[in-house]
Amino acid sequence: MKRRDFLKSAGCFLAAGSAGFASESKKPNIVFILADDLGYGDVGFNGQTKIKTPNIDSIAEEGAVFTNHYSGSTVCGPSRCCLMTGRHTGHASVRGNPRWTADGKPVDIPKSEPTVADELKRAGYKTCAIGKWGLAENLGDAMPTKKGFDEFYGFMRHGPAHHYYPEKIWRNEHQVSLPNKPKEKEGLYVHDLFTQEAFKYISRQDKNNPFFLYLAYTIPHYELTVPEDSKEPYQKLGWKKRPMKQGHYYHDKEGNTTYAGMVSRMDRDIGSLMELLKKRGLYKNTLVIFTSDNGHHYDKGFFDSNGVFRGKKRDLYEGGIHIPFAARWPEMIRPGTKSSHISAFWDFLPTACDIAGIEPKAKTDGISYFQALKGNTRGQIPHKCLYWEFNEWQGPVQAVRKGKWKAVRYKGKPLELYDLTKDTGENNDISADYPDQAKQMAKLMESSRTEDSNFPFKNLRK
Repeated sequence: MKRRDFLKSAGCFLAAGSAGFASESKKPNIVFILADDLGYGDVGFNGQTKIKTPNIDSIAEEGAVFTNHYSGSTVCGPSRCCLMTGRHTGHASVRGNPRWTADGKPVDIPKSEPTVADELKRAGYKTCAIGKWGLAENLGDAMPTKKGFDEFYGFMRHGPAHHYYPEKIWRNEHQVSLPNKPKEKEGLYVHDLFTQEAFKYISRQDKNNPFFLYLAYTIPHYELTVPEDSKEPYQKLGWKKRPMKQGHYYHDKEGNTTYAGMVSRMDRDIGSLMELLKKRGLYKNTLVIFTSDNGHHYDKGFFDSNGVFRGKKRDLYEGGIHIPFAARWPEMIRPGTKSSHISAFWDFLPTACDIAGIEPKAKTDGISYFQALKGNTRGQIPHKCLYWEFNEWQGPVQAVRKGKWKAVRYKGKPLELYDLTKDTGENNDISADYPDQAKQMAKLMESSRTEDSNFPFKNLRK
């Protein structure tokens, strides 16, 4: 394959593209499935033993697993912005969840900033987003149908996405009512609606026109609730019970069986979607990616949701940003492929462009991981580094990964340094032992970001 790489450097600012796969074969369909607050250890292929995820595990077994894949952020909004725009939180337009801004008003993706859907439409793709968008708090030009998606069904904003029995949902640019009672948890379970919409969309597709489906489930984000049939397999196992209290979230009474049931329901539906792709003759030439938007929020150790990692959602330790990643594409990815390539959400846009045979128009911090998907270790371009920043009540917090080195720095505290090859759990700060390396990582933190008046680098709220 003829390949053209282009590099831009500004701290971690690095991009790569190619003449693409499309010149050699028909462009593949792309289905990107995103779980919400699912931990690295919540899936079987990463060691989960209590929650059953056979269909997600099948994607891993029949395709590729990335063992060093990272989310865009440790919370929903900025992570999804990184995924859609190809920019990390040092350059992204959305660097925090709604209202964690200088003036307390939410920030959306600006009209001028292209998304991966905009890019793929240039390559002839049909595009659809289903589920949690969370990037149009102001309901303006950041709506999915104005950011490259032909169709949308789901939540525009974060708040309504907290409930699984919402009274209203968005279809394209209009809200439609649902026969639901959120507090009583009666009516139509919204996860099931998302799956039904995905079924309808795939059923309308044919082999002659490539499509991109972004399926952003809300499972297993709080609130914890799921229909009883999904809890039944877990109710007679003698598990320790975890009572849940209702408040903003209308939780079911017991958390552990509910959490497991939610994840398994999502797994069940992903399996059904894979079967539909086979039935429609789309399976072999469809790239399916499964991952999560950040680390877990619910678990207190019962499920070992963060595996060997330290931290969870809202941390920049590995447990908050190191996420499960599996991809299957029978015509291109060899079963059992495992890659230690260090990658992140902002790589998806250049990867999709690479596969579609176009170069990104968007300014991107990402590098296509297409070669890693194919198991081409020598052909895969590595990152100079990965960068994150997070600025809620404990912020600002910064993190950088450069090869085996990981640095984390909290406001007013010394930089912490870890060797992830020896200390995956980030238990032993070795900054005093490697002062020169610590200084290098501090410089990378400084050079990898631009100032943003919406997200000034100070503690925004206490």
